[in-house]
Amino acid sequence: MARLTYPRAGEPLPAPLPPETRTVGQLVAESIRLYGRRFWPSLALGVGPAALGAAATGLHGLARVVVVIALGAPVASASYVGATMIAGETRGRVPAAFVAGIVAFLPLAVARVVIFPGIYIVVLAWFALVGLSVPAVLVEGLPLRRAFRRGAALGRADFVHALGSLATLVITIVLTGLVLFFLIQSFGDQALHVAAFLAFLVLTPLFFLGAALLYVDQAARAPRAVP
Repeated sequence: MARLTYPRAGEPLPAPLPPETRTVGQLVAESIRLYGRRFWPSLALGVGPAALGAAATGLHGLARVVVVIALGAPVASASYVGATMIAGETRGRVPAAFVAGIVAFLPLAVARVVIFPGIYIVVLAWFALVGLSVPAVLVEGLPLRRAFRRGAALGRADFVHALGSLATLVITIVLTGLVLFFLIQSFGDQALHVAAFLAFLVLTPLFFLGAALLYVDQAARAPRAVP
């Protein structure tokens, strides 16, 4: 039986797999590494979602529904566009990418106020097929309509990898946030509000960066045809 071996202290870690064979776990690891390399620009990606989350906490009923749905998708789209620009060189039109991001994130915004069993799997599947249109605009310079077609093709190139990567990013963020809440729950309600804000601020950039790197994986699996 083959024996598992680990690098000794001081030895370099094994080289990462190329994007076309990158696993879900490695994509998450690469997202964390990118976060660390570009920490301050990456942290800024969480400002909008954190501010919106804090504002929504003080709202109830119809007001909360309207604010979350109306602002959730644009705020997330802006962060995703920023994450794609952090992840690599871009040359497309930012306004078109921003519109594509709103379409991709709208079901996720709705899922925050309309909850039923399985909704998060549905909205993540939607994002896996639509969300990659944002880097298709920014990286490949495609117009909006062609970018949606390209995004769907990228999502289908390895749908299990795309959906699994997004789900793993969400699970990682949720579990890390829960640990933060448990650590400071004894400090009272005000501390929990602060913890929620900090969790959104610090953790949500990981999803946007991971989604940007997912484009690299899927593009390697489905290269763009030369016109």
